[in-house]
Amino acid sequence: MTLKLFDLSGRRALVTGSTRGIGLALARGLAGAGALPILNGRDPDKMAEANRQIGAGDVLMFDVTDHEAARAAIDRYEAEIGAIEILVNNAGIQYRAPLEDFPAEAFERLLQTNVASVFHVGQAVARHMIRRGRGKIINIGSVQSALARPSIAPYTATKGAVANLTKGMAADWARHGLQCNGIAPGYFATELNATLSADPDFTAWLEKRTPAGRWGRVEELVGAAIFLASDASSFVNGQMIYVDGGITASV
Repeated sequence: MTLKLFDLSGRRALVTGSTRGIGLALARGLAGAGALPILNGRDPDKMAEANRQIGAGDVLMFDVTDHEAARAAIDRYEAEIGAIEILVNNAGIQYRAPLEDFPAEAFERLLQTNVASVFHVGQAVARHMIRRGRGKIINIGSVQSALARPSIAPYTATKGAVANLTKGMAADWARHGLQCNGIAPGYFATELNATLSADPDFTAWLEKRTPAGRWGRVEELVGAAIFLASDASSFVNGQMIYVDGGITASV
C-alpha cells in the first residue's frame, strides 16, 4: 500500500531541457516510476535520440524563453493529447567569468533561460492544473540557490531566484491543489560542469569540501523527483530539497 504513494502510472510529465544531463536522467527516472515523459528541447535530432534512449514518450518542441511559444505549445498539447500532470522546469545554462568582466548579454541569457523560463512554462502548465485542482511542479535549482562561488555570481542569482519563485508558486497555487517544490543538485558530472569535472584541482577541492567525498551521479536525483511528483508529497509545498552530498550542511 505504501509503495502506491510513489506510483506515477499513466501521469504525463513534461521535463524541459530533457535531451541530456539531469533533464534526461529525470525523464528516464519518472518513466521508470510509470509516468509518460514529455521531452522538451529545440534540436529535433537530440530530441529523437533522447526519446530513443527512454524508449517511450512524447516530444514537445518549443523555446522555454519564449512566453507565447511555450503557452501555445502547452495549450495545444493539453487540447489535443492530454493533461500534463507533472512539470519539471529543468532547462538551464551556465557561464563563467569574473563578475567585473561578466558580459551583459551573458547575464541576460542566464536570466531568460534559468529564471524567466520557469515563469513562462510554469504559468502555462499551472493554468490547466488549477482548472483540474491538482498538479506537481518541480523546479531545478542548485546548491547555488543558497551558496556562491567566484566567477558565477549571475548564475547564483538566477538559482536563488528559482528557489524564491518556487516559494511564490506555492503561496499562490497550493490552495488550488498544486504542490510546487524544487530540487537543488550539488555538483554532478554533467556537460554543464564539464570544465570543472575535467579539472583535477577542482575535483580534489570538491572531494574535500563535500561530506560524501565525491561528485554526484545524475541517477541520484531521481528519488527526490519521484517523491515530489507523487502522492507521497501531497502536503509538501514551497520546499527545496538539496541533493548535494551534504555540501550545504557543513563548513
